[in-house]
Amino acid sequence: MSEENQDGGSAAPPAQRMVQCRKYGEQLPGLERPPMPGPGGQDLFNNVSARAWAEWQQLQTMLINEKHLSVREPEARKYLNEQRRRFFANEPVDRAEGYVDPDAGA
Repeated sequence: MSEENQDGGSAAPPAQRMVQCRKYGEQLPGLERPPMPGPGGQDLFNNVSARAWAEWQQLQTMLINEKHLSVREPEARKYLNEQRRRFFANEPVDRAEGYVDPDAGA
């Protein structure tokens, strides 16, 4: 059964939230909610697109796996926080040893 508004018509889907993405410098769909608590999470929510966040999550997972990081360790968290800051600032970030970006061209 579909939702109906007071006029008896179908309710419009909620508008997608757009942000000026810090990584890509353009208006893109934003995150649905802050990705972490606190001011840092709110900053990401306000300034990072869902696309850029998904790309960061892939890189973060690669770094954790390839560098055998334990997010329980304060030094590993500090390292990942710095890599995240650099990623969204379009600064060089670490890559896994031997990693070849599939989008780098042949």
